[in-house]
Amino acid sequence: MQFCVIGLGRFGTALAVTLTKKGHEVLAIEKDEARAQSLEDKIGQIMIFDSTNEAAMRRVGLSEFDWVVVAMSSDLEASILTTMIVKNAGAKKVCAKAFTDIHANILKKLGVDKVVFPESEMGENLAEILSSTSIFHFIELSEEYSIVEISSPSFFWDKSLQETDARRKYGINIIAVKRKEPFQKDKSGTFDYKENLIISPRFDFMIKEGDILVALGRKDDIAKLGKKR
Repeated sequence: MQFCVIGLGRFGTALAVTLTKKGHEVLAIEKDEARAQSLEDKIGQIMIFDSTNEAAMRRVGLSEFDWVVVAMSSDLEASILTTMIVKNAGAKKVCAKAFTDIHANILKKLGVDKVVFPESEMGENLAEILSSTSIFHFIELSEEYSIVEISSPSFFWDKSLQETDARRKYGINIIAVKRKEPFQKDKSGTFDYKENLIISPRFDFMIKEGDILVALGRKDDIAKLGKKR
């Protein structure tokens, strides 16, 4: 697919770099020359000019892209003007980043196909993760993905990894399992428990009550699973 990403702030950069890594054709537009040059080896193509310059934008051929993403939001005037130019240039589908509810409403009235609040959405997902009693630790890999330790939900108990169908149904990959197993402490017959870590468990590995799953996935998918007990 072909994407045009306008604005290489944190959100725009992450989006453009990820799309490039996935093998898509990406054109980024950024007015800050130094920022653009620092990303030349990570993004397919970068053009350096102000996106509010209508004549320059029309030369890009925005109607040829599958998606045009207006990734700046802090400069409200530039975001709105850029979006108007993109729509007038005949872009097939437009996604725009919003900073406030009012900003979002304006973008929708301009005919934007998808409005996103990256910071708000990531914050809400993180709140779900942190407040879940079933999630113990998490490592943030990016704005979108995390690795978490989550107690095995009851509907996973006594099922193999294959039977849980976790990747298709819940969007997570179980990369390890922590399990407490009994062992004899001394000759007196006293037992205690030690924690074993099973790395990359096989498809036929059986999940038990009390297991801690080490899962990789999108934050919103992890948050949803944390609510299902």
